[in-house]
Amino acid sequence: MTQPAFGPRIKALREAHKLTQDELARQLGFKDRQTISAIETGERRLSADELLQAAKVFKTTVEEMTDPFVLVGDEGRFSWRQTGIAPERLMAFEQGAGQWIATFRRVAPQVGHAAPLFRRTLTLTTRSTDDEARAAGERFAADFALGDVPARRLAEVMDQEFGILVLMVDAIDGVSGAACRLQELDAVLINRREPEGRRHFDLAHELFHILTWEAMPPHHSEAASEISKSHVERLANGFASAVLMPRTVIARAGDWAGMDVGAIVAKLNRMADELAVTASALRWRLADLKIISQAVARQVPEAAIRNNGRPGRARDMPPPFSRRFMEVIASALDDGVLSTRRAAGLLGVTLDDLPELYRAHGIDAAMEL
Repeated sequence: MTQPAFGPRIKALREAHKLTQDELARQLGFKDRQTISAIETGERRLSADELLQAAKVFKTTVEEMTDPFVLVGDEGRFSWRQTGIAPERLMAFEQGAGQWIATFRRVAPQVGHAAPLFRRTLTLTTRSTDDEARAAGERFAADFALGDVPARRLAEVMDQEFGILVLMVDAIDGVSGAACRLQELDAVLINRREPEGRRHFDLAHELFHILTWEAMPPHHSEAASEISKSHVERLANGFASAVLMPRTVIARAGDWAGMDVGAIVAKLNRMADELAVTASALRWRLADLKIISQAVARQVPEAAIRNNGRPGRARDMPPPFSRRFMEVIASALDDGVLSTRRAAGLLGVTLDDLPELYRAHGIDAAMEL
């Protein structure tokens, strides 16, 4: 890690340890906080002795402090959707996820993939209503031309229009997705083992957090059982539902009036498959739009719409990571920025797995050990 790039890391470590610039200056033996400010902005370099002292202050090693392929301190702020995971286990997985994101952050600019110049935001706040969040989702689907099946285009729009790194990952059991905010990069991680409809909903939900991060910073971890109690999480769910199931698309399904529960179940499952969402999410979207009543929605048996009416859980996993991510890794290998062994280690795969990853994303990459 170069010294100019090291400044934000010092700031992230300082903030993670809840130290002011004045306090850190005293612990490093500087006369005033201006020295720390200059270090954090890259105007001043740390000497070798100062680096050693900083490692002691932050209770880490020089190697860990200067490793560009990890996230340290508050460099990467995560917000997880999870169920029943012990904090220690979640943090261990977060460290591995941080390595993937840090690897992309490190090598992407070196192979011509510059970070976005600016971030887009939603004009929503904690005072916004559920209806306003759903209206924002409707506008998003229209403005970015997500089409008749918005779920199929959403990841592409997030990647190409917003510069968000979208990664499909083998998450630990209980994790459905996460949003991650870095100074120069936004990322969304989705558990690729989840059913397709759940993956798409999680993707839209995490997009909401990325677009409202400054106005409504999400909690580090949101348990599924707590989401319904959180106003911000309800806004995120309303936004996600409207993005994936806009009113104009839903209207094409025709009239639902007068149908018995059995007919509603069949239509829900069929339409959910067509929209690549879950039948459960579609049911409550219809109720929000008052196409069916809340009472009718509650009459629909959960068992009848689980997995969109299929007896077993479909295994339709997308390939790991993403095409853009693997293109950056391939370019890094071609340009000598990474070795094949180093790349495989950073991604947590074997040397034999790496060619298969490229093929899965349609990438022709030369590999040398």
